[in-house]
Amino acid sequence: MMKNDINLADVPEPHWVRGFAVYDGLLDSAVQAVIVSDLRHVVAAAPFYVPVTPGGREMSVRMTCAGRLGWVTDQSGYRYQPLHPQGTAWPAIPDSILAVWRAVSMQTREPDCCLVNWYGDGAKMGLHQDRDEDDFSAPVVSISLGDEALFRMGGLERSAGTQSVWLRSGDVVVMGGNARLAWHGVDRVRHGSSALLPKGGRINLTLRVA
Repeated sequence: MMKNDINLADVPEPHWVRGFAVYDGLLDSAVQAVIVSDLRHVVAAAPFYVPVTPGGREMSVRMTCAGRLGWVTDQSGYRYQPLHPQGTAWPAIPDSILAVWRAVSMQTREPDCCLVNWYGDGAKMGLHQDRDEDDFSAPVVSISLGDEALFRMGGLERSAGTQSVWLRSGDVVVMGGNARLAWHGVDRVRHGSSALLPKGGRINLTLRVA
């Protein structure tokens, strides 16, 4: 059963890496399965698509969103918009995912966007900052599902040193405070390390106030 009643009293203290709050194994296998089931409905309404950078390069992840707004990238730039590239409204963020936000974000405001990235074989994410939002006071909450990923965490300058940790299915990372605008990325995914997704791969959810 999904822990829709998750509250801060249920959440253990995270461990901290360069200002990132890392909650190891916060979501058990039953919770993960419910979220994946809910994501199937999201993807049915808003199919995964291949994002393109403003420079015209196809990204290696596949992307979709849920919420009032979706984050998109194409040759027009990075931005939030109310419609999927196919012209339909984004579906609502499932309650199972909102429960995680409520448990760890320390926010009364709900997220505007849940960005869904699917990492297949060979997919990765270069170092970047999440800075397309108007409000940096709210954290970004990241949920890992499926195969393990080597997550790289840096500082406020791209030239700052980095530290990498393996994120496993059910781990949650909160990027707030001094880490809100820190550089971060995914170096690689350890394919076949999780049986959560029938066809393998990794799903990363990032919840954001736009």
